[in-house]
Amino acid sequence: MKGDQYINDSKTMNTSTKTSYATSFEKEVAEGLSAYPKYLSSKYFYDAKGDKLFQDIMAMPSYYLTNCEYEIFETHKADIAKSFADTGGFDLIELGAGDGKKTKVLLKELVAQNRAFTYLPIDISQNVLDGLQTSIQNEIPEVVTKPQQGMYFEVLEALTKYNSRKKVIMVLGSNIGNLLHPKAIDFLKKIEQAMGPQDILFMGFDQKKDPKVILDAYNDPEGITAAFNKNILHRINTELDANFEVDAFTHWEVYDPESGTAKSYLISNKEQTVDIDKIDLTIHLTAWESIHTEISQKYDDAIVAWLAKEAGLQISDQYTDAKNYYKNYIFTKQPS
Repeated sequence: MKGDQYINDSKTMNTSTKTSYATSFEKEVAEGLSAYPKYLSSKYFYDAKGDKLFQDIMAMPSYYLTNCEYEIFETHKADIAKSFADTGGFDLIELGAGDGKKTKVLLKELVAQNRAFTYLPIDISQNVLDGLQTSIQNEIPEVVTKPQQGMYFEVLEALTKYNSRKKVIMVLGSNIGNLLHPKAIDFLKKIEQAMGPQDILFMGFDQKKDPKVILDAYNDPEGITAAFNKNILHRINTELDANFEVDAFTHWEVYDPESGTAKSYLISNKEQTVDIDKIDLTIHLTAWESIHTEISQKYDDAIVAWLAKEAGLQISDQYTDAKNYYKNYIFTKQPS
């Protein structure tokens, strides 16, 4: 996801003889840790342990994003549900569904309004999808749920087959914030290409605000975010037979208010060599060398409108919380 930002450098002293990989996880770990500067994709934070850690993050008082979007849903659920509705019914397709806490507010409202729809939650984690489907069956049995496991871009290619009625594509939690602007435009273009004239995109964007509020959200004193960030090293150790000394890394967060980009790093506290046996890779880290793991982009209305225009979309409506910390936008296709 971030590979085009980096170049290889012989000074890293990395060696790899493997040219083919069994999984995208193997391939992307090899590419990221062989690059200079080193990087890993944040999508691999998530396994059963990572899923639980992220639920803990969303419950933290300092992690304002979840509460702000939940407030938007509670305050504007009737209007949002009406904007989704169609006389012929619709498919509600959510990319990155997670635990569905916010979505359930909307699902209950759609049921209360007697709207005809099918809910298709999509997530990289089958563990998350299984838990979500069970909870919806228990709490809102009226909802027809068809979960799908996979990467966003893989699933987006299949979305075009849902064209017999209106599609509402939903992306919550500022998931788009994990992409720098060029990649975000590509992502939005792929969604736009999967949309018909009647379809809409409902997407969350975290807004620019006091930089301290942003830093506090990603650098909690409890260390939950640090554990979440480091979970990718645990996964590499377990799944790829590596010997990362996880406690020898520090979670580090920075925020640039000019660009609106928050970045997460793992900083090696000492010089160390790591063997990743399953992919035949040995990497060397100098003391205080970084591994870039995640970005969390922040926005304002002008940036969101520009991204939409570049992707062939336009803003048709928006909803925000009382503090204007966060916004959900409704997009439609630009007239042809």
